Amino acid sequence: MQITPIQLTFMLAAVITLGSALMVVSARNILHAALWLVASLFGVAMLFALLQANFFAVVQVVVYIGAIAILVIFAVMLTRRVMQDSGPQVIRAWWLAAVLAAAVFAGLVVMLSSWRGFWNLPPTLANPDAPLVQLGLALVSPNAYVVPFEVSSVLLLAALIGAIYVAFQRK
Repeated sequence: MQITPIQLTFMLAAVITLGSALMVVSARNILHAALWLVASLFGVAMLFALLQANFFAVVQVVVYIGAIAILVIFAVMLTRRVMQDSGPQVIRAWWLAAVLAAAVFAGLVVMLSSWRGFWNLPPTLANPDAPLVQLGLALVSPNAYVVPFEVSSVLLLAALIGAIYVAFQRK
């Protein structure tokens, strides 16, 4: 069996996503964890691009990396003096979670390796832009998703203003 470039790219994206997700939960510095979160979300965007879900890949980059992760980084940087370490950040039974995660991963590998469709490439879409056009029209239509889209942007702005207010100290 020969590995195709798409499968190799998928494996690279999976390693980036899983490795950086592991670093998110194991980083001792919260700012470093937020930066590893950006790398993990970028790996997920790569997976969306491989699945020919171009809109979701762009949304992953713009909304999650560009807005949420940067908002978390700003909140951490602005409220750094407020948060103080109050004890150990690693529990004693961490090895139990690691063993459980390894068992779940082994079960998934066994299950997916026995599935015939695991080694097949995904079918190409006849017109990959058609769903994207429909979704774009739905996002700007007053009868569809324009209101929730705008409400989420106002919510993100309110969270950023709240983080600045909490971090602001009167002199």
